[in-house]
Amino acid sequence: MIEEAIILSGGLGTRLRDTVPGIPKTLAPVGGSPFLKYVIDFLILNGVKHFVFSLGFKHELISQYINIQFPYLNCTTSVEKEPLGTGGAIFNSLKACKDENIFIVNGDTLFKIDLSSLSHFHLKNEAACTLSLKYMKDINRYGVVEMDSSSTITGFKEKAKYPNGLINGGVYALNIPRFKQAVFPEKFSFETEYLEKYIGNQKIMGLVQDAYFIDIGIPEDFEKANRELGNHT
Repeated sequence: MIEEAIILSGGLGTRLRDTVPGIPKTLAPVGGSPFLKYVIDFLILNGVKHFVFSLGFKHELISQYINIQFPYLNCTTSVEKEPLGTGGAIFNSLKACKDENIFIVNGDTLFKIDLSSLSHFHLKNEAACTLSLKYMKDINRYGVVEMDSSSTITGFKEKAKYPNGLINGGVYALNIPRFKQAVFPEKFSFETEYLEKYIGNQKIMGLVQDAYFIDIGIPEDFEKANRELGNHT
């Protein structure tokens, strides 16, 4: 079972800047608590033992929150001196990781999947990276992920209006040694420079789960999270 996770919490949150000014997006108040609390609680509930927080914008506020609200948490922080992109942030955070296989989650997204199933699937298939996928209808905010009958990712479609399809839920299981075999610049996108570029060269797989999903990246979904999370289990 994978017991280590990187939480990406370094984004500027420009689309939420007017809604929650002056604080990192992951600290945006949802149902009376910073959104990050829901992500941490979910990971604890699913057996994660070591947390690596990838921080950037106003990182001191997130560190302070963690120290006060989760003083018992076994965690490490990795701070970007300048924005490195999702891939650069992950690569920079690997120095704090202790295991060969880890989870990666976005601090502004909550996808309540069964992490033990993702872990088992990833390790059993000896995948380089396994994506958590969700089937959705009327897709317009996300790209669509294509997968074959063996659960191997075969392609990614750009963001557009789709009647239905599989979206990337933003929760990954990653094999660090295989990931490090790839060649990257210092600043890069995990999605485009790794997932899309290496689907033919590394074993990148997908696991579909029908679980609660919310991404607070835009004001409309931030308000939706406030309506739902207080009552959602």
